[in-house]
Amino acid sequence: MMERAAIILAAGQGTRMKSSLPKVLHKVGGQPMLDWSIDLARKVGCSKIITVISPNTPELKEHAEASLGHGATAVQDPPLGTGHAVRSAEKALKGFVGDVIVLYGDTPLIPASAVESLFEALEGGAAVGVLGFRAAAPGAYGRLVTGKDGDLEAIVEAKDASPDELAIDFCNSGVMAVRAERLFRLLSKVTNDNQKGEYYLTDIVALARKEGSTCRTVTCEERDVQGVNSRKELAKAEAAFQDRRRDELMSEGVTMIAPETVFFAHDTIIDNDVVIEPNVVFGPGVHVRSGALIRAFSHLEGANVEENAEIGPYARLRPGAFIGEGAKIGNFVEVKKTRVGPGAKANHLAYLGDGDVGANANIGAGTIFCNYDGFLKYQTRVGDNAFIGSNSALVAPVRIGNGAYVGSGSVIVENVSENALAIGRGRQVEKPGWADEFRTKKAAEKAARK
Repeated sequence: MMERAAIILAAGQGTRMKSSLPKVLHKVGGQPMLDWSIDLARKVGCSKIITVISPNTPELKEHAEASLGHGATAVQDPPLGTGHAVRSAEKALKGFVGDVIVLYGDTPLIPASAVESLFEALEGGAAVGVLGFRAAAPGAYGRLVTGKDGDLEAIVEAKDASPDELAIDFCNSGVMAVRAERLFRLLSKVTNDNQKGEYYLTDIVALARKEGSTCRTVTCEERDVQGVNSRKELAKAEAAFQDRRRDELMSEGVTMIAPETVFFAHDTIIDNDVVIEPNVVFGPGVHVRSGALIRAFSHLEGANVEENAEIGPYARLRPGAFIGEGAKIGNFVEVKKTRVGPGAKANHLAYLGDGDVGANANIGAGTIFCNYDGFLKYQTRVGDNAFIGSNSALVAPVRIGNGAYVGSGSVIVENVSENALAIGRGRQVEKPGWADEFRTKKAAEKAARK
């Protein structure tokens, strides 16, 4: 197999986004669109990945090079079309011998299988491989004109198309695969003799055909190649990703009662036999294992949920939460950077931050891990089989021993020994008859004011 490289075009200004953030850094599935294209290039085995950017987006350069390393960007200045953008990466790929895929930083949902098929077309003798799709409304898309043998004969822009060509619904996505030497040789022959005065990448198809070479197409779904130029299109891309991910997970054995109300991140992992109730959101970095139940209106991010655990309803798992096998995190419980051991329970109204809860421990309603002093965070450790009574505050750093009890309403500031009972609250005092005297006194004061 030939070595592979990717050129990701990301120099567009994205003015329709009306944002100070570069367009390709807006997120789909919790991940910047550019990173989708970078991940795609890595999935298909690209050893070199070059991102083409404009000169006035330093944050984009920083982001790309943080992921790909120094020198992984090329600058297009001024912007003179897609062909010119690809040529801007020629210096960065100097000496590279192999196949090149041209991707786009604002087209996040292209499947790896489609790119693999393009590379296979090159291995099968094609000079150029073009990714196409059947458009429901072809409109301004460039049309892919194919012959009886299925080979690509031409790419015709809509404004230049004849009535017969406009009737074609097979459209150009812009994604192409070409051998590196041929790509830059053909691009050197592309002119800007057109209405816009730009250099078009699509012109290399006609040039390759003129040399007697074969060009081929690969087909994918229209939603796989939808680009993003506005907030509305960003929402459409998000919806397409969510629909696709829901379908994938349900086909893999995940139950969703109301799938249209459940939202996933790009890297969410849900094992089979997980049940997800309505209105659940998964942020990045979540893995839920088989048999778990995620109940309604819960939010999970950066968390691991082990087998047969139960989360929610109305629970929040923040980054660093680890919920052990068979553990229960109930309504209005928040867990952050805390390991909750197997079989442990925090059924309602608690905050567990920066801690460790042992197996089969019980965390009562209203319990707070007081983990922050305004400057630093501290650890709270609750041992196996410990019982924390309702409305308790555990002031970290503190350790509750195995089997220990903490009385309800306590403020615990010192370690508690194994199997001990700790009570940290004021002594109850009762004054007989006080209530009657108080009511009589206050009633008289109120009457006097009237």
